[in-house]
Amino acid sequence: MYTGFFGLTEKPFAITPDPRYLYLSERHAEALAHLAYGVTEAGGFIQLTGEVGTGKTTVLRSLLQQLPPNCDIALVLNPRVTSAEFLQGICDELHVAVPAAAAGSVRLLVDLLTHYLLDAHGRDRRVVLLVDEAQNLSVDVLEQVRLLTNLETATRKLLQIILIGQPELRSVLARPELRQLAQRITGRYHLEALTRRETIAYVRHRLRVAGATREIFTPGALREIHRLAGGVPRIINVIADRALLGAYTREEHRVAGELIRRAASEVYGRPVLPPWARWLALAGAAAGAALLALAFWHAPGQPEETTATATAAVPAPAASEPAAEPPAPPEPAPAREELGARLALEAASATTDAAFAALFGLWGASYSGGDPQPCSQAMAQGLSCVAQQGSFAELKLINRPAILALVDTTGAERQVVLAGLDGDVARLLLGDQAIEVPVAELADYWFGEYLVLWRPQGGVLRPLRTGMRGEDVRWLRHGLEQLGGLPAAAAVPELFDTELERLVEDFQRSRRLAVDGVAGMQTQMVLDSAVGTPGTPTLRTAPLESGA
Repeated sequence: MYTGFFGLTEKPFAITPDPRYLYLSERHAEALAHLAYGVTEAGGFIQLTGEVGTGKTTVLRSLLQQLPPNCDIALVLNPRVTSAEFLQGICDELHVAVPAAAAGSVRLLVDLLTHYLLDAHGRDRRVVLLVDEAQNLSVDVLEQVRLLTNLETATRKLLQIILIGQPELRSVLARPELRQLAQRITGRYHLEALTRRETIAYVRHRLRVAGATREIFTPGALREIHRLAGGVPRIINVIADRALLGAYTREEHRVAGELIRRAASEVYGRPVLPPWARWLALAGAAAGAALLALAFWHAPGQPEETTATATAAVPAPAASEPAAEPPAPPEPAPAREELGARLALEAASATTDAAFAALFGLWGASYSGGDPQPCSQAMAQGLSCVAQQGSFAELKLINRPAILALVDTTGAERQVVLAGLDGDVARLLLGDQAIEVPVAELADYWFGEYLVLWRPQGGVLRPLRTGMRGEDVRWLRHGLEQLGGLPAAAAVPELFDTELERLVEDFQRSRRLAVDGVAGMQTQMVLDSAVGTPGTPTLRTAPLESGA
């Protein structure tokens, strides 16, 4: 969605463990070296631990791409199993045929694995068992894992085992009943969160892999990412991804610290304050304490000389000079309540039900409140719900009223109807009230999620492509020819041919849509807006009656 806007070839902050994006911080490089050692050297166990999201699985995926050619790997990703299921999973990973009689039998499964391991040793193959999320292994399974390491020749172990898990794995292996297993661990390594310097390098590394050719995050934004994510790569990814989406919806090519805080507020589900807010609060507390002390100092019952001394410090006016009147305080400017605070105060008017009632009303449709599936009511009246993520520029192209999902100052999600866009001013329906807010302020609380109603041609919403026929294809051709200033044909063909495909591509190019020659939902909606359908509500420019 936002990749083209920032000049990227793909999303840089996906949370899937893609080895291409592995940033080898000093700690990650050491962790990878420990795992590589466990694969290439004979021994018992290698243990790798780290907090959730610190990159353990990504390191593991990177290791799998660097294996020597003589390695056979058994990768267990779901360790919440019985001993027999665990052994069966290892056999499946190593492609060991398990007869029906051996299924469910620990002894027979161990015999099959022993035979396989001896055969692999004879072929100079190294067999490595990798167990992810190993903190979930039961004591019985861990004991079975220990017994597997008894499979050895006179010179080396036949099976190398690498356990990867959260910090709880260390507590599990510290149990007295597992001390024999713990004694066989030949290497332990713990992944920690990134430092601030590493976090900045990590973000820039992922952006470069995704095709970035310039700085997208300001220095302040990078500092905020580290502060709010605590150096945990997974949280860094989530916050950075939401911030990029937020910048895209605001059509800003640089991501600043304020936008990082708003993205983190959405991720954490609570307001996130700038770093100076805590010092401001401390300063306010100190000032409050000083005022309290001053009030106590001048409280009734204090010695009279204290008051006299304080009074004497202020010289009385001369007899010939009248006392000056104190200047009148300036008239306070009327304060405008911020949108986020208003949404929090009027939460009952910013519900999904209230927003759908207002949106249906703009279309002249009836709506019954309390329906968990309001879009079914729309379908019954020939309308379709279209939920997307986009920007204000996209909403202007579609030119239809939309329900916006906003986040108020408490971090809660609220729904309002965007009923108009007039330059830099947005007109919102908040329950039965119409209010106007600057688009820039609205963008502070909106991360791109919206829903519009649309009446598709022919009553069926479907993408139109080459070879298709129907009344909606006829409407598509007629609309594109009308916009292109082409002479009206006596009979508009209903076949989607190559000429119509070219017209679709030209239209998509002129509206900065994805150019693929397929008239999908967005292309049809933008065309419908450009042609103009009588009786269809738009993001009108006429002022709304204000109930604010």
